[in-house]
Amino acid sequence: MVDRESGTPLAVQVASGLRAAAVGGVLRGGDRLPSSRELAARLGVSRTVVIAAYDQLHAEGWLDGRHGSGTYLTAAPAPGGAPGEGAERVDPLAGLLDLAAGAPSIETLDAGAWRRAWRGASDRMPLVRKDRRGEPEYLEAVAEHLLRHRGLGAGSGSAVLATAGTSAAAGELAAALLRPGEVVALEDPGYQRAAGAFRAAGARVVAVPVDAEGLRVDLLPEDARLVYCTPAHQFPLGARMPAARRVALVEFARRVGALVIEDDYDGELRYDTAPLPLLATLAPDVVVHLGTTSKILTPTLGVGWLVADPAVAAAVLAYRELTGTAPAPAGQQVVAELARHGDLARHLRRLRREMPPRRALVVDELRGRGLEVRGDDAGSHVFVPLASAEQEDRAVAAARAEGVHLDALARHHVGPRHTFGLALGYAALPRAELPRAVRLAGDALARVVEWTA
Repeated sequence: MVDRESGTPLAVQVASGLRAAAVGGVLRGGDRLPSSRELAARLGVSRTVVIAAYDQLHAEGWLDGRHGSGTYLTAAPAPGGAPGEGAERVDPLAGLLDLAAGAPSIETLDAGAWRRAWRGASDRMPLVRKDRRGEPEYLEAVAEHLLRHRGLGAGSGSAVLATAGTSAAAGELAAALLRPGEVVALEDPGYQRAAGAFRAAGARVVAVPVDAEGLRVDLLPEDARLVYCTPAHQFPLGARMPAARRVALVEFARRVGALVIEDDYDGELRYDTAPLPLLATLAPDVVVHLGTTSKILTPTLGVGWLVADPAVAAAVLAYRELTGTAPAPAGQQVVAELARHGDLARHLRRLRREMPPRRALVVDELRGRGLEVRGDDAGSHVFVPLASAEQEDRAVAAARAEGVHLDALARHHVGPRHTFGLALGYAALPRAELPRAVRLAGDALARVVEWTA
């Protein structure tokens, strides 16, 4: 918002508002800002005003322009020095109760099992060379995990590779399979780190809307070479893609010669009914399955997996040979140790017992205040829809004033901001802190909705 009655120039007001949004957590490092034309239209000012504000923020180190892909917020410059001068970065979440989506439940991880796994991994002699496919023990553990917990026979007609995580795998697939400028279709709102990985690999990311059943297959572009989706529990709106739409997606991929990248976000965390079969079991010829330990264990390990047709896996391996890259073995060895002792399976059982009461607490607190809650009864987050961008921004600021960090949909859009609300995660906080955080967030949200109704 700008105040035309103020003596402060409009460009200065716009720049100040963007700085405040960054400091307040409404915007984060790596978020794509609207074009100068789009922001000018939103604010009702001339494009010259927005360009001047962007230029000032560029000069201060807040923004980074990337040719062909827009303007992005960098990490906030630390006080007393220009970016890169050695000043410490300040954690924007320090002291806040974090209710953002996409973080794991560390409290559920058994400390004894964790230490035993690291000890077991450290007993192995250091490697002379890394296996670019992944450590054999890790690949065996992944294959068993997928068969037992996701119904995917990874060793039958498909190749399994270790990865450095989901977004890293997305970037590898784009770099290995696409020519610069070819199209990747991505859910909108959706996973921005995947979008960033695709863009970094030279792909053109096209936003495709989602609804209550996930990705809108009927709106996919005909020239898409890759289609990225989260069918088990759509991130961040929480929908589960039903069987009919999964079939339609596979039919689309076969018709246009595209590959579907199935990010199995929250796939292991279904506790109401049996999960639908993976897309990769339905159509292994056109589906690449991605998983990660970051959400079910911890991002400390930095490892995931990729299951694909052997020709696709061979292309990724060729790219790794060309670039000299490969996922780090240490995290793989720890996961293999967890699996060897049965601790990985036990951890997943604990997670499935822990998440339902947490979700029930969140839903009861929010609905008790008259707030709407959406999302499939699974996973580690819910979606709270809001009426406007103003409500969303005010809700984040109001919760932050109460000491709670909320995850606004603003940062999850691939294209222009069109859906408003919050992705509220309930896994990361310790069990003892969650009720207070949800209560504070619910009160703040209810006040904002009442004020702006």
